[in-house]
Amino acid sequence: MIKNILSGIQAYVGSFGLISKLKLWKYFIVPVVISLVTATIIGFTAYGLSDNIGNFLAKIWIWDWGKETVTTIASFIGAVFVLVIGFLLYKHIVMALSAPFMSPVSEKIETHLNGSFKHNHRKTTFREQLIRGVRISLRNLSKEILFTIPLLLLSFIPIIGLVFTVVLFLVQAYYAGFGNMDYTLERHLNYKESINFVGKNKGVSIGNGIVFMLCLLIPVLGFIIVLPLSVTAASVKTVALLNKENERAIL
Repeated sequence: MIKNILSGIQAYVGSFGLISKLKLWKYFIVPVVISLVTATIIGFTAYGLSDNIGNFLAKIWIWDWGKETVTTIASFIGAVFVLVIGFLLYKHIVMALSAPFMSPVSEKIETHLNGSFKHNHRKTTFREQLIRGVRISLRNLSKEILFTIPLLLLSFIPIIGLVFTVVLFLVQAYYAGFGNMDYTLERHLNYKESINFVGKNKGVSIGNGIVFMLCLLIPVLGFIIVLPLSVTAASVKTVALLNKENERAIL
């Protein structure tokens, strides 16, 4: 697993150079706009809700002594909760809406890597790509929420909460990498086959998602570079994995 995670991270090396070499920057204009708009909306919403959640939680403490301290802690918990949910929603909204724009990027990278080697690609329209992107995102969003809420609550436990925080980060990374890999998989595999494929390559998905999540910690710039870098890295690695599976099938 660790080897595969490192492999997913290593795929980012040379991403900027490959994007420039294949002249792919123009394909990222709309997705970057979607990313910035989504991040702005979620950011302002999170800012407004964090205090409300904090005040709501503070009301549970009915005593006057320690009220100020409890309010401060509750506000912090509220901010963390909104931030985590915000990251979660951001990923899936942006990935779903960007699907039709990312598919051509992935295809050009695949053609560059495989040269004259031809795959029997599934032919999909802009509408079909968007629907699949939304379907994958909704499926992953529902599953991620089931994991995120209990892990988030457990992460506030002193000392051992750090373990749950790391697990929470890896869960979010996995589903981020999943979405990035699916831009390539949608040309080769159907919905269920793609889910099984990513399930067999969890480490690669997590590795890709780790860098994706870390990019989002960079103010403004992170939301601009996150898609170009992560989609390019995921495409390179996913194509390599598909080629390996095809070679095994031939043998």
